[in-house]
Amino acid sequence: MTTKSNSISNYLSLVKFSHTIFALPFALIGFFIAVNYTEHGFEWQTLGLVVLCMVFARSAAMAFNRYIDRQYDKANPRTAVREIPSGIISEKSAVGFIVINCLLFVGTTYFINPLCFYLSPVALAVVLGYSLTKRFTFLCHLILGLGLSLAPIGAYLAVTGQFDWLPLFFSFAVLFWVSGFDIIYALQDDDFDKSMGLKSIPVFMGRKNALVLSTVLHLFVFAFILMAGLSANFGTLYWAGVTVFSGLLIYQHLIVKPDDLSKVNMAFFTTNGIASVIFAAFVIGDIYLAL
Repeated sequence: MTTKSNSISNYLSLVKFSHTIFALPFALIGFFIAVNYTEHGFEWQTLGLVVLCMVFARSAAMAFNRYIDRQYDKANPRTAVREIPSGIISEKSAVGFIVINCLLFVGTTYFINPLCFYLSPVALAVVLGYSLTKRFTFLCHLILGLGLSLAPIGAYLAVTGQFDWLPLFFSFAVLFWVSGFDIIYALQDDDFDKSMGLKSIPVFMGRKNALVLSTVLHLFVFAFILMAGLSANFGTLYWAGVTVFSGLLIYQHLIVKPDDLSKVNMAFFTTNGIASVIFAAFVIGDIYLAL
């Protein structure tokens, strides 16, 4: 019989909770930009609500992805051990988990401000809808990027209740960053996706061209964080963060080859996780130290 602690760990594994590290640092960037570049002050409650929104939205989206793809995951040797196809978590339990997290997300936005509450169904539609897109478009990677790109602007809206260009620069950076590294991740399943009629950039363009496009998308990332730095007149720490972040993006392209995918997980999980945390630390440090 499964214990409560094991059940919790199973759900954390289902949604790959540790991967929240990809978008959360950018949400913190949006939050601290709003606090320090507008008349709105720092509030622990708002910060806590922003973090909860990130956790609930991502948990709902990831669980929905696992549920909607359960038959594909079962047929794919790489993913057959996942919680739903292996029977560790039942389909009914997965659906319940998705619904609960969606309700918690919407409920949390209610306590932030009216704009975030009204936009919450739109955000859910984007982050959940991504899971359906690879059935009909190879641009699915960009939809995933769009979903995670809501983090900086969403956190900014939580503080200010209004849009601005500065957080949008970071949102565009996240869009192209995530899209680029998701293309790299998708290389692992290009043969399987092709056999099942699923769409992806590697299936559409081939591995070599897919990696070229991923590189181009990551060049757009550099362009947008450059624009953000110049528009807000960031200081030394920011540009140090840009250097480290860009260097780690370059590194992941150097270790993944069309004929050698052995380091895809290192590029996807480790490198990008480290990159986002370091970049956020430098940006937030620059905001407060103003070097």
